[in-house]
Amino acid sequence: MSTNSKGQKLIVFSAPSGSGKTTIVRHLLGLDELGLEFSISATSRQKRGEEVEGKDYYFLSAKEFKNKIKNDEFLEWEEVYRDNFYGTLKTEVERIWAKGKNVIFDIDVSGGLRIKRKFPNETLAVFVKPPSIDELKIRLKKRKTESEDKINMRVAKASAELATAPLFDVIVVNDNLENALEDAYKHVSDFINS
Repeated sequence: MSTNSKGQKLIVFSAPSGSGKTTIVRHLLGLDELGLEFSISATSRQKRGEEVEGKDYYFLSAKEFKNKIKNDEFLEWEEVYRDNFYGTLKTEVERIWAKGKNVIFDIDVSGGLRIKRKFPNETLAVFVKPPSIDELKIRLKKRKTESEDKINMRVAKASAELATAPLFDVIVVNDNLENALEDAYKHVSDFINS
């Protein structure tokens, strides 16, 4: 992967599903002064609802994903659930850096920490924490995109993910969206301008 010669930053947002990280990331992307561009992840899972190829994700088959792993084409990747891969293609970060933009990620906890380890000085790792596991389950049910079994899997995984929060640079508690957006903006803005 080519180096970042212009000093752009990597902004990682990670959280258990349903914590509100995607809402926060979308808000920050709308603020031009931050110079952010979204890193589109690759996944082997099926499209959900209105998701668009090359906008929401790069959708790959499990076989294509495994070939790219073998060819070292990922900055980070994770088998989140069995045969359900997510990852960041190196070419995606290079594409955004070539435009002179800062990269913002909306990725799982393991992937976020891997990026932080690879680029410790260029990365701000932000953990978005839900007010409680119960609230998380309510939010996941409201989405109406997954089965009860899948929701229970995500809730079980969330407990382990919450334990990793202290490994991140910053924790944003999303018990009030307006405050969480403000908190996230301040941390990101301070980091980009440091």
